[in-house]
This record gives sequence, structure tokens and C-alpha cells, in this order.
Amino acid sequence: MTTLDPEKQKQAKQYARIRRRLWLVDISANAVYALAWLSLGWAISLRAWITSVTTNEWLIVALFAAVFSGVYFILNIPLSYYSGFVLPHRFDQSNQTLKDWVIDQIKGIAVGAPLSLLLLELLYLALRVTGGLWWLWAAGGMLIFSVLLSNLAPILIMPLFNKFVPLDDEHKELADRLLALAERANTKVRGVFKFDMSKRTKSANAALTGIGNTRRIVLGDTLINEFSADEIETVLAHELGHHVHRDIPLFIAVGALSTTVGLYLASLALNWAIGFFGFTSTADIAALPALGIVLGAYGLVTMPLDNAVSRWREGKADEYALQVTGRKDAFASAFTRLANQNLGEVDPEKWVVFLFYSHPPLGERIAKAQAWKG
Repeated sequence: MTTLDPEKQKQAKQYARIRRRLWLVDISANAVYALAWLSLGWAISLRAWITSVTTNEWLIVALFAAVFSGVYFILNIPLSYYSGFVLPHRFDQSNQTLKDWVIDQIKGIAVGAPLSLLLLELLYLALRVTGGLWWLWAAGGMLIFSVLLSNLAPILIMPLFNKFVPLDDEHKELADRLLALAERANTKVRGVFKFDMSKRTKSANAALTGIGNTRRIVLGDTLINEFSADEIETVLAHELGHHVHRDIPLFIAVGALSTTVGLYLASLALNWAIGFFGFTSTADIAALPALGIVLGAYGLVTMPLDNAVSRWREGKADEYALQVTGRKDAFASAFTRLANQNLGEVDPEKWVVFLFYSHPPLGERIAKAQAWKG
């Protein structure tokens, strides 16, 4: 039976505390940056310069987004480097070289920038042609986009960052066990795949990715190398619990509702901002920083509620894993091992859980398994 490492827990608390502080610095920097563009008139000046060069609405949006986002990306490089590279190495959580980290940043831009620009162009198309109901059209578009991305990510995006290969003959017994578990959950999967998680991190993880015909079981090589077959089975059973409880459509529906409300509030804020900052209309690209501030603030306010819903469903998935496998010792051992290996804090303060945790604390999940009666 795996036991908690007291020294690892000391490191976990320190690691979590530093990451929360960096998160606060990051969102504060975002807010200050956007406010500066509004209060100092940079947004209107940039829009005026761009419109003197071109009158193409699509190009105006693209050029403004490139400058606004590009400048912030450059300014944010030191924070991104420290939080994404220096800090994980300091706590012995990363195997990544500086070269590989830089390559990942480039890949992230290559994938994220076109997708973000596509969404932004469609948002401003809705602002230009649908009038006061732009927020409803935008919410519908976001829903379609999220479903498509969930379906295509396992085959188009994830392979750009990791190598996915079917489990080999050495792990055939494990693959058969996991496929049988998926069949018991009435979940059709396209196979069991291993990915090279160890090239970046020492943490371990598993997931059920994709929807429909792209759903597959993926296991980090760190999980396969460090965990027993029984432990891996309980971890995957938790993921299958989300399918059994129809959590994926639930999360999509909750996300769509939250997005719709957020965009509606943003529409009210933009109407006010037109007079206060001197924008020409709600479709004025110079109002993009204001839109970002409103949606960012909305996200902060609703984050505890979103996390509470997530913790509720994660707890139900834990119960399913314990029930379907009957391996409470393996479950407790797996999450104890995750606490040690991933530097997961087992007993965070209640306010931290309330604000930041989308999963129940590891200590709570381990205790649930140990007390499970079946």
C-alpha cells in the first residue's frame, strides 16, 4: 500500500502557493494591460491607423488582434517562462529542455492563433450583421465550435504535441482489461493508446478523450511505468464514470448556458462603453479590450460555481470507479501515488478548494476510498 510522503506534501503546499500567486499576477497583468489600452486611448488610435490603411472589416479585426495580442505575448514571456519552465524544474516536476519548451510555445501559437482569430472574426461578424442579438448568435457559434473541437482534438491537435501509439504486446493484458472496463460502461472506444508524457513532466495522468468516433483511452507513459494494473484500472474507471453519468453533455450544456449569460452581460457593458470611451458602435474593434475585461471578470465571478459543479460530478465519477472495480485499496493507492508523483496537495484550505479546485482534494478522495463499503 502506497503511503503519503510528508516531505512531498511540504513541497506540494509550497508549489501550490507559488502557482496561485503567479495566477494572481497573471490575471492582474491582463487587467492592467487591457485597461491601459482603453484609458490611454491606444485602442482607438490603433483602430484609426488600421482603418487608414484598409477598409476590409476582416483585415481590420486581424491586424488589431495581432498587435493587441502580440504585444501582450511579448510582455508576458518572462512570467510564462518562469511559471511554465523554471518553477516546474525547481520542484523536480519537469523533464523538458529549454529547446523543447520553446518549441511547445511556437506550436501553441501556430495552433492557438488561427483558432482564436477564427472565433474572433466570427464574433465580429455577428456584431456587424445581427444587431442587438449578436450575443445569442455568438453563444451558438461557441457551442458548435466546442463540440467540433472535442471531436477533432484527439486526431488533429493532440498529436502535434505528443506521440500516441497503441499499447504494445508487453501491455496487452492491461489494454484488454481497460477495453473490457469500457465495454461494461457501454462506451465504444477506438483503442488504448500510450503517449510520451515523460518528455515534459514527471506527473502521471490518464484520460478518455474525444467524442463519438474519435473517443479513445490514453495513458501517460509515466502512469504505465509507475502504477500497477489495478491502480490504472481504477483511474480509468473514474474517467468512464463521466461517460456513464452523461457528464460530457452536462458540462457542454452548463458551459453553453454560462457562455450565453456572459456574452449577454458583455453586450450590456459594450453598450455602456460606447458612450464612455467614444467607440463608434459595439462592432468597433477598438472595444476589444473592454470585451476582454468584462468576460474576464465574469469568468472570475463564476469560477467558484463552475468548480463546485465540477467537484460534484468528479465525486460521482469516483463513486462509480469504486463500485464498478471493487478495488478500494487500489483506488486509494493510486491517488496517494498521484499526490506523491504530481505534488498534489491532499489537504488544501477550504477557501482554496472553493475558489480553485475543479476536483475534490486528493485527501478527501483517498479517505472516501478507504471508507468505501461497496
